[in-house]
Amino acid sequence: MITDLREVIMSTQNIHEPQPLLSALDLRVWYELRRFGFGRAGYVKAVDGVSFELAEGETVAVVGESGCGKSSLMKTILGLNVPTSGSIIFDGENLSELKGRGLQKYRFKIGYVQQDPYGALPPFMNVQTILEEPLIISGLGSRAERLSRIHKAMAEVKLHPVEDFLPKFPHMLSGGQQQRIVIARAMLREPKLIVADEPVSMLDASVRVEILKLMHALQESHGLSVIYITHDLSTVKYFSQRIFVMYAGNLIEKADTRRLLENPLHPYTRALLAATSDPDARNADSFKEVPPGEPPSLVNPPKGCRFHPRCAQAIAGLCDQQEPINFEPEPHHFVACWLYQ
Repeated sequence: MITDLREVIMSTQNIHEPQPLLSALDLRVWYELRRFGFGRAGYVKAVDGVSFELAEGETVAVVGESGCGKSSLMKTILGLNVPTSGSIIFDGENLSELKGRGLQKYRFKIGYVQQDPYGALPPFMNVQTILEEPLIISGLGSRAERLSRIHKAMAEVKLHPVEDFLPKFPHMLSGGQQQRIVIARAMLREPKLIVADEPVSMLDASVRVEILKLMHALQESHGLSVIYITHDLSTVKYFSQRIFVMYAGNLIEKADTRRLLENPLHPYTRALLAATSDPDARNADSFKEVPPGEPPSLVNPPKGCRFHPRCAQAIAGLCDQQEPINFEPEPHHFVACWLYQ
């Protein structure tokens, strides 16, 4: 009888166990190459076996140098790329199975903050038209309802007075104001997830902290999940709860932000941190050691660990032959590196 009762309690706990908002399982996104338009010439393996989970209300930073696959991962999450294999589950739905109206509804649940605010805003539209357009496409009720939602979003991104900004065109706004409009547009349909692609890299240093604080305040007040795409580790500590480090199409290290910044385990992560700009003027003339060479081709990535040709700690006969699995040297700190086997 006691055993039966325990089984009932355990099954009830499993039923109510919170599920991740977004999960990717062995996700691959390969772009086909063709020779002069005819015949297959191979694939660009932009995302190659990526798995992770994102909880509701959580902010995760995906970091890595240019060409590592961050943007391809982002576009796939947005529903712009079709996965070659693997799956993305969002709010209980498999993205690969969504078509037509179902895919449109999925995209309504996700907001997108672009890297270049001026390039993201149509120069021939004023602010009101820019913000009203996605609401019209979404089929949101009356014009009064749309204007009410626009006013609310602009107030939340601190553009006051709202009436002064509505008739303005993008070229009449500063870079910071343009990015606030982009963020307001992302918030209009009350999304569950925001994907922010290098949202402060095009802004002046003095404005970057303001925009990150704004996004953090919106994340907390709305309970949003956020995926923050960046190559700059100097900003992630102000905004993210966890960090995923990406290299050559793979996630090679995952950990809580503080834990990873204080104790990076993968040689590539340590190299990224060493390359982070130092605000201390006394260190302006110092040169930091960075790995030699360039990131590998994603058409023909190296066998084994993809970082081994640049790694001073590579183990001959292992790192150059076998792809590393995920190890957990510390609780909730995962690293794909044979040094921790």
